[in-house]
Amino acid sequence: MTQQVPSTEPELAGVRNFRDVGGLPTADGRRVRFGVLFRSGHLAHATAEDAAFLATLGIHTIFDFRNAADQRLEGPDVTLPGTRNVNLPLSDPADGAEFWRMVRDGDLDQLRGILADGKGADRMIASYRSIITDRTAEHSRVVHALAEDSVPALMHCSAGKDRAGLSVAVTLLAVGVEREALLDDYLKSNATHRRYQVRRSGTARSAYSPEVMELLSPLFDARAEYLAAALDTAEETWGSLDAYLERGLRLTPATRERLRERLLD
Repeated sequence: MTQQVPSTEPELAGVRNFRDVGGLPTADGRRVRFGVLFRSGHLAHATAEDAAFLATLGIHTIFDFRNAADQRLEGPDVTLPGTRNVNLPLSDPADGAEFWRMVRDGDLDQLRGILADGKGADRMIASYRSIITDRTAEHSRVVHALAEDSVPALMHCSAGKDRAGLSVAVTLLAVGVEREALLDDYLKSNATHRRYQVRRSGTARSAYSPEVMELLSPLFDARAEYLAAALDTAEETWGSLDAYLERGLRLTPATRERLRERLLD
């Protein structure tokens, strides 16, 4: 039996953007069950109290979508007793460690060159599109694992917004959650207490200037056009979202039904 989590969102000291996606409606009138699917930022900085809370949720599998550069920067996840940790690196929206070095340590001219005039948002949209087209094997592995035995599950990347956000959206799409509800959940990552904390080099006078923060905002925002680009790409590439699930993720009707049984009330 999975644990029913409190209706109020817990405040975790060292884990950003944690939430239960339970309660989201499906097109056929059902809802995602509470206590079976969670999402968050990385768990590397979880406090002992955070870990104790997470341990009460009975999590079967943690899907960590960070790449090796993320893990070197942030550290490994905390270990929860009885929980399986699965690392499935997905494309980094910022496209690599060298890019993040410029974001954290670069001067204003560098940042303008890579992010100004819409280039930051364009980079994010391109990344969301590529995750859909290039990472079908990883997303297929996730949804098949959930259909078999891997719930309750927690999905996370670094901020819990992009790679985890898309993986959660794909999972919810597979059980029939409405597109508007997917977007509502995705945009919750914009809340101040959930946002990834930007750590810039403090040596430059412009480290946290308004212009720098404006240049960085496309990277740390959850924007409706990002998720729309991903879903539109699935439709354009496979012909429809159902065809994406069937041919791209190789979900049979029987597997989708098992997934619904696992995740829905």
